[in-house]
Amino acid sequence: MRLSSLAGEPVSPDPEIAGLTADSRMVKQGFLFAAIPGFSQDGSKFVPQAEKNGAAAILAPPGVASTLPVIHDREPRRRFAKMAARFFPDQPKFMAGVTGTNGKSSTVVFAEQLWAMLGRRAGSIGTLGATGAGYSRKLEHTTPEPALLHEVLSEMAGAGVEAAAMEVSSHAIAQARADGVKFSCAAFTNITQDHLDFHNSFEEYFSAKQRLFSELAPADGTAIVNCAGAGADRIIEDARKRGMRVIETGPGAKDLCCERADPTPDGLSLKVVADGEDFEIVLPLVGAFQAQNALLAAGIVVASGVAPRDVLPLLARLKGAPGRMQRVGEIAGASVYVDYAHTPDAIETAIQAIAPHTKGKVIALIGAGGDRDRSKRALMGKAAERADTIIVTDDNPRTEDASEIRKAVMEGAPGAREISDRREAIETGVSLLGAGDVFLIMGKGHETGQLVGKTVLPFDDAHEAALAIAKIGKELGR
Repeated sequence: MRLSSLAGEPVSPDPEIAGLTADSRMVKQGFLFAAIPGFSQDGSKFVPQAEKNGAAAILAPPGVASTLPVIHDREPRRRFAKMAARFFPDQPKFMAGVTGTNGKSSTVVFAEQLWAMLGRRAGSIGTLGATGAGYSRKLEHTTPEPALLHEVLSEMAGAGVEAAAMEVSSHAIAQARADGVKFSCAAFTNITQDHLDFHNSFEEYFSAKQRLFSELAPADGTAIVNCAGAGADRIIEDARKRGMRVIETGPGAKDLCCERADPTPDGLSLKVVADGEDFEIVLPLVGAFQAQNALLAAGIVVASGVAPRDVLPLLARLKGAPGRMQRVGEIAGASVYVDYAHTPDAIETAIQAIAPHTKGKVIALIGAGGDRDRSKRALMGKAAERADTIIVTDDNPRTEDASEIRKAVMEGAPGAREISDRREAIETGVSLLGAGDVFLIMGKGHETGQLVGKTVLPFDDAHEAALAIAKIGKELGR
């Protein structure tokens, strides 16, 4: 593709562009290098390296010079996203963007499953990677950088994926990563405190989420909103002001209304009302919030043109997303679960959700990540106080002193046990279980590594919990 076609404007000279990237280390012969001001570094400093590596052109803010042709733009992030969409023009025909603090991963996975049950070639993109009919690719970020995102979308379309749901993080929206995606609809889970290490305030964080509805989704598209999620009223108001169709889901919703969600030993018994019809559904997922995620996913599928009566019965066949209230096993009549909850609200919600499914006590394991929002650590400890027993351990300490992180968490839960080694902490939690109890291991969910310093050490909560169950069970002679 010629630079002029990629940029959407006349350029002279007009070299052939073989690829594009915002990472100078990834530049190859004939690539366009996007010199974007970053969170910690300015991309313009790496123009010489990009030139040395064979770049054919540069995208940069005004004032950046190069021996190569330069496309100047005051919003280079947004321009880069648009360029990536031109370079990789193919996308699944129906694209759903899902944003919010909690529940995004489950929602996109559920939407993919529902479409597949209906015979449609479907996919999902997010924290758990990019998957679809005959397609799979691991991702480092919830919402990839534009060049990778559009490469993935193009590959998915090439694999025959016709409908896809993707997580759209607040970071991605603020950094214009998804500005080139042709969304058909946008879905909202909830908004609670998170990522204040990146955003200057909660309002700025919420505004980033709102932009999916106010700018990225089309005005003639659909907004699907979980009415039980904090912030839902503002999102619905924004969508209606633009003239978007709104599908409300969850308790008290006008469209897919959950009138009952009774806990059972292995899931939830739901009564859902839609289009004047009552649907009795046995949802094989633990936790009331999973009903909200499932209905939000159903709303996305309805927005794609499927009638509620054809979608809702399929909820009974959903499978939980990895690391999201995932049941690992049982010991001595007790159950062990792994969940990704890593915010105060998510921890409180997870404990509240698991409690109705147990006859005994709830043991909760929590920890906080390093180099992230410090203001939420004590709040996470406080949120965990709904459990009968709390164990505070290390999460991903990154470059911070792990003992200081644990100390901050324990300020909110002064009666908690402190065990620095996460493996030991999990084993201790399993050893405390009695008949009817539940052990809820929170924070890392599906992750298979623990980031200590700048080194990723192999660690999988579900695997470690299974090992602990086997070890303690052997000691008990079971």
